[in-house]
Amino acid sequence: MSLDRLPELASFESHAEGVRIPPGITVPLTPRVRQLLDTAEMRRLARVGQLGLVALVYPGATHGRLEHSLGVYRLALEFLARLRHEPRFAATVDESDAAAFVVAALVHDVGHWPYCHPIEDVGLPHVPRHEALVHDILSQGEPAAVLERSWGIDPGRVAALITGTASDPAGRILHSLLSGPIDVDKMDYLRRDSLHAGVPYGLHFDEDRLLSSLCLDRHGTGLAITDKGRTAAEMLVFARYVMFSEVYWHHAVRSATAMLQRAIWRLRDRIDPWRFVRLDDHGFVAALKQSAAGTPAATLVDGLFGPRRVLYKRVASFDALRHPEIHRALAGRGYDEKVAVAERLAAACGGAEVCDLLIDAPPMEREVEFRLSVRERMRGDSPAEEFVWTSFGDLSPVVRSLAHEQFDDLVKRVRIFAPPHVAPALARRPDLERIILEVAGRPERR
Repeated sequence: MSLDRLPELASFESHAEGVRIPPGITVPLTPRVRQLLDTAEMRRLARVGQLGLVALVYPGATHGRLEHSLGVYRLALEFLARLRHEPRFAATVDESDAAAFVVAALVHDVGHWPYCHPIEDVGLPHVPRHEALVHDILSQGEPAAVLERSWGIDPGRVAALITGTASDPAGRILHSLLSGPIDVDKMDYLRRDSLHAGVPYGLHFDEDRLLSSLCLDRHGTGLAITDKGRTAAEMLVFARYVMFSEVYWHHAVRSATAMLQRAIWRLRDRIDPWRFVRLDDHGFVAALKQSAAGTPAATLVDGLFGPRRVLYKRVASFDALRHPEIHRALAGRGYDEKVAVAERLAAACGGAEVCDLLIDAPPMEREVEFRLSVRERMRGDSPAEEFVWTSFGDLSPVVRSLAHEQFDDLVKRVRIFAPPHVAPALARRPDLERIILEVAGRPERR
């Protein structure tokens, strides 16, 4: 069946009426899309902040996940409009596949709960990851009824596209459009987060050029780009790098993140995670305050969500280039290990309270890794194959530099935080680095 029959794509191309979202774009809505948006599960996303703790540093960054979901849905229609003319895509992805993809783009954040990313990074075994919640949310109650009655789609198919568990050719292709080096999620959140944070960093990549260069890879199993989109893709990588450097990993945002993580760690036996994952921001903060009352975590929670913002201050910051030993000693360690090191560091520095020192250390995986194929047309004598395929990283030293030297070595820092009244004295200690290495253990060179 032709994708031309997909109602959402027809609505998109006819410039039908819809809902307006920043920055002044119209998102076309068919009746069955409206039905999904009106479910309680999707409406909750309007009350869950897209950037969470970033709003403590960038006051305008208060947009919700529903706005982002609408932006991703609109970009999904853009991707379909471009790729349906690609012969291998059209031969593999039919109307029912495309409908499931449209739904997946719209509901991809339905499992998100307030501040879930930093909390998931704590690694508590009884806290579910938001991706694992998608299938249950979609297969019960109102979402399940809408998908069956108006879409004729199995909720399991939508969840598989989101989580990447779809194993059929169309499923693998469509998942790469939702989660990959270039995908509908990243292309929306970079622009939207930048717009609301009031910074220019995520706004300046050539979206039209990138969209016009979309194609399938050599094997027809995932998304790739043609060589005319290479510069636009480089701009996207750079936008993501700068957004991480200046917004998502801003030192004050990381301080707030470390505070929330330590509070959750201290309250891990007092909170019911299955209750928390159903809440919006207001309900989450109220429940967290209630759980923290009368505990050492109360100071952390009040500093984040009380009447006055009181963030911990940097004691020290260590990148992999200038402080390789400390960075190797702490980056990639489990949260329980970081707490133990912080306790030993506090004791060695004068016996401060356990919650007086926080260690924020990055995971080892790369945030700006860009594994993407670029299709170049062969020139000269006619070869057996019309195109040559090259790794984007091989073609672009800019990408290699950003993903490795710049981001891994300079942005992903190890930071030590302490309350404002403690931090200055600790920062002045001339023996701080030696003590950190002693309590952390000198690592083997990797």
